[in-house]
Amino acid sequence: MTECPDTEQQPPMLAEYQACLAKMQHDAAVGRFVPDLFARTCHRLATHRQGDFPRWFASYQNMPELPVQSVRFDTPAVTVLGHISPQQQKDLHARLMELHPWRKGPFDLFGVFIDSEWQSWMKWQRLAPHLPDLTGRRVLDIGCGNGYYLMRMAAQKPALLLGADPGLMPMMQFWAVEKYARSGACVLPLAMEELPASMPVFDLVLSMGVFYHRKDPVGHLLGLKQYLAPGGRLILETLVVEGDAMTCLLPAGRYAQMRNVWLIPSVAWLVNLLEKTGFRQVRCLDESVTTFAEQRQTPWMRFHSLPQFLQADGQATVEGLPRPRRAIISASL
Repeated sequence: MTECPDTEQQPPMLAEYQACLAKMQHDAAVGRFVPDLFARTCHRLATHRQGDFPRWFASYQNMPELPVQSVRFDTPAVTVLGHISPQQQKDLHARLMELHPWRKGPFDLFGVFIDSEWQSWMKWQRLAPHLPDLTGRRVLDIGCGNGYYLMRMAAQKPALLLGADPGLMPMMQFWAVEKYARSGACVLPLAMEELPASMPVFDLVLSMGVFYHRKDPVGHLLGLKQYLAPGGRLILETLVVEGDAMTCLLPAGRYAQMRNVWLIPSVAWLVNLLEKTGFRQVRCLDESVTTFAEQRQTPWMRFHSLPQFLQADGQATVEGLPRPRRAIISASL
């Protein structure tokens, strides 16, 4: 893998993706997919239409070289430790702030605390006790954002941590953190539909915060199945509504100011759908109402957040729909 096929010029991030995908070639199960993944990644980076990408890439390129002493993946904030000068810290803060908004986190890089919109450690605390031992396992996170959960899983030393997310902003945030964290994870700038059609090699597949954005919920679940190895586990996290197996909310317009929310199931409805699409041992690991402590504005995410998405009494969204609550579902092949 030295050049991107079918592109007139080599896109940015070529060296990073050459390195992370080259490591995958040594995996007997995954290696045969690497040339295809590399070609798809190159195509995406070469044909994107994101006008801000050159600015984000420049911010990443200008990240200072800093001495890493240790990294913690087992703390609420993915933490990189090392002694740097006040000026170096100021420069690092400026480069990271240029990648605003930070949705998932937090991260602490040399004392620069990235206080993200979502306090993702709270969801991680609800999920982590239910995860299998990931040592030597292969993990795929669909819609991984900036890779926060992949980095939290790095503490268990999986054999492979692969993420896929079409957003170029979170991709650049991942690489900015990974420059120092060195988790060994890799985040591809691809949607699930852009991955190889069948890649059944992963012991754990995560789809967190994606289901309700899909027009075809059955297709999404069947798509997730094609990445699981026999006996593998799926973790599906989504917005839900209260109700029985017949309950499913289809917002007529926006939901909590989000435009692309197609379907919000009850837990019972979703469990039934997972079983109908061939999953076994389906169970709800957690169901909880999203609070202002977990999702809110910060200096690192200055746009509207949960407090602005709810009515004054906090009991319903501004559209008059049920307040956001989320569930984590586990299922196996």
